[in-house]
Amino acid sequence: MSVEIALRAARVRYGPLEALHGLDLPVPAGAVTVLLGRNGAGRTTALRALAGTVGLSAGRVEWRGADVTRLPAHGRARRGLCFVPDLRAVYPGLTVAENLALAAPGVPPADATAPYPELVPFLARRAGTLSGGERRMLALSRAFLTPRARVVLVDEPALGLAPPVAARTYRMLAALAVEHGAAVVLAEQRVPDGLPPGTVVHELRRGSRASSGEPAEYG
Repeated sequence: MSVEIALRAARVRYGPLEALHGLDLPVPAGAVTVLLGRNGAGRTTALRALAGTVGLSAGRVEWRGADVTRLPAHGRARRGLCFVPDLRAVYPGLTVAENLALAAPGVPPADATAPYPELVPFLARRAGTLSGGERRMLALSRAFLTPRARVVLVDEPALGLAPPVAARTYRMLAALAVEHGAAVVLAEQRVPDGLPPGTVVHELRRGSRASSGEPAEYG
């Protein structure tokens, strides 16, 4: 599989603290990549570095071999990158319908809610009044509605979701990779069930890659 996007010797600092220590992270197209680790391992920072929402203090970001380290987050989004963070992932003052319209301009509400029909009764409600699981579904909708998404980064996809909804979410994320050829990267504290063949797991510890392998190796 070809590498879609990658971190090369990436270092990220938050003030005096270094969160990534020269991380090399290739992300293949048409596959799911799992960043596994505890809180503080560097999973979220790695996603932010790929998305361009945090800058590198050293190293580079490559997209299909081109250096995009200096390309801002909105520029990467225009090129087909979708980032779903774990927090502050929706606009609380806007309605559910308005949030969906931002993710998929011109898409009718019936189509925009297809990934999560549970949101249909709340279209007129402000997103800030939803439950945690409902807000998560609304945020995740971006991953499935972004046109021509080439890179999809999701921090803790199942956060706040009921088990059946979480299982459906992982099936849809797998389909983005297997059926649509996207490079899908998931930040997780444990390896979820239902990942497609070809999934690669990278275990991060203290901002470095500790090991890599197949999901079965990580239980």
